[in-house]
This record gives sequence, structure tokens and C-alpha cells, in this order.
Amino acid sequence: MTRTQSHPALYWVVALLWLVGAVAFAATGQLAALAPPIPQLIVGALTLALILSGAVLPGFRVWLAGLNIRQIIFFHVTRFVGIWFLVLAARGELASSFATPAGWGDVAVAAAALVITLFVPDLYAHRGIVIAWNLLGLADLVLAVATASRAALTDRASMAPIVHLPLALVPLFLVPLLFASHVLLFFRVRKEPEAA
Repeated sequence: MTRTQSHPALYWVVALLWLVGAVAFAATGQLAALAPPIPQLIVGALTLALILSGAVLPGFRVWLAGLNIRQIIFFHVTRFVGIWFLVLAARGELASSFATPAGWGDVAVAAAALVITLFVPDLYAHRGIVIAWNLLGLADLVLAVATASRAALTDRASMAPIVHLPLALVPLFLVPLLFASHVLLFFRVRKEPEAA
């Protein structure tokens, strides 16, 4: 029986191309030109494509299985971007109906991710903490996407910063990765501890 080969360099190249494509798509104004719910459908399609890739591509699945769960959790410190949501809402540049719950929720999840990765020595022995954090983080993400969609449908202009750079990278790149990492964590914490 042959062992499935993973191709880490290829996955990083694909991620880089995705990031460059997201920057180009937003920079040329194509994202801003789309009326809701098309941007939301794009985010959903990207998220689904990422999760399905991890499920059906054997090499990618092997690579994901080798990721350290501490690193996966630490990736969520990127959610400190919620601070910027709160700043923009205070300036009246972003819908507060989205920015307030999403901003504070993201800050709380990011802070908890930082505490867990720095101060919980054995994540498998404390998997209850990881599962609770993962559920909270996923719920916050679902709420943020739902409130963003509702705000965009109600008043498209109130969500303008989210469809222009640099914040356009949140829905086009960061949100699908965050969603997929939550799904990955649910599977990973159920397994036996791996070597450090």
C-alpha cells in the first residue's frame, strides 16, 4: 500500500494565488460592483471549496492532518481585525449593526485564542476548552456573516469598507480560512494526541 503524498509547496502557491486574485478582484472594483447577495455567495463558495478540498483531496488531507492544532488556533488572532470594525463604526463609516457584534465577538475570540495557545500546555488533555472555544468562534463567525449580509441587503453603502481594500480581504480570503479551520479543529480534537 503506497503512502499518500502531500505537496506543501503546492498548497502555499495556491494560497498565494488565491490571495493575489482576491486583491486584484477587490482593487479593480469588481467586488464593490456586485449587488448583494452575490458577494455573500462568493464567500460561501470559497468556504465550501476549501472544506471540500480538505475532504476529497488525499494529499491535502494528509497535509492538514499534520498541522499542529496550537498553530490552527493561533491563526485566529487575525480576528483582532474586529478592532478596526469598531473604529470604522465609531466614525460612522461601517454599519454598527454589523460592526458592534462582529467586532467585539472577533476580539473576544482572538483574545481567547491567544490565551489558549500561550497558557494551555496540553491542548488534547484540555480538549473541552478547545471545543468550547471552537464552538464560540464558529458561532461568532456565523453571526458576523449573517449580520453583514443583512446590513448589505438593507443599506449597501453602510458596508462599503468591506468590499474595498484592505478589508475586502476579510470576506474574500480570511473568512473562508477561518470557517475551514473551525471545521478542521472539530475533527482534529477528537483524535489521539500527536507528537509535539
